[in-house]
This record gives sequence, C-alpha cells and structure tokens, in this order.
Amino acid sequence: QVQLVESGGGLVQAGGSLRLSCAASGLTFSAYGMGWFRQAAGKERDFVAVINWSGSTSYADSVKGRFTISRENNKNTLHLQMNSLKPEDTAVYFCAATPYRTNGYQESRYAYWGQGTQVIVSS
Repeated sequence: QVQLVESGGGLVQAGGSLRLSCAASGLTFSAYGMGWFRQAAGKERDFVAVINWSGSTSYADSVKGRFTISRENNKNTLHLQMNSLKPEDTAVYFCAATPYRTNGYQESRYAYWGQGTQVIVSS
C-alpha cells in the first residue's frame, strides 16, 4: 500500500521560510516523479513544483526563485524549501507521485497523493 505523508506545515510571517517534507512508502521511490501541489481555500488545486526520477526540476512561475524542490532517494523523502513566503502562498500543500516522465505539472498524471499539510502565511 502506497503512503505519502506530508509534514512541516505551520504558521509563518510573510518573508519567512518553511521546509515541507513528504515521506513515501510502498513504492519504488526513485522510479517516480514527485510533485508538490497546493490548494487555497475555495480554489482549485494548483501545481507548485516537480522533480523527476533523474533530479530534473520544474516550478510554477509564482514560486520560481523562492521555492526549491529536492529528494532524498535513500530516505524515500521529498522536500520543498519555501523562502520569502507571501500571504498568497497560504494553502494546503500536497505531495504526489507520478510514474510518468513528462507533463509533471498536470494533476491527472499523478497516481498517488498525500493528505496535505497546511501552510499559513500571515501579513
């Protein structure tokens, strides 16, 4: 049974930083692309970042230069370092795993999802 468990969310002031983690089990972690998505209250879930099996990354324009996605294959763990946080970054953040090697920004490409972790950025 595949499990993705996010952690590291919380309340932070604008300009601050948070580091999210996602612990994966039940899958060959190194073979999957891993992504972060977020959903603000009353809005659709949006792509944030993806890292593929080879370590190549891609980001949404809204977070480029502020967020960094990384993975530790030996620990089956995904991370999202979030710096210079803004109130508009407030959302529930989800990690997800995709067996596909392209179009990692598309939600439909992901087979497994975590339950999410809340991030609140105060102004």
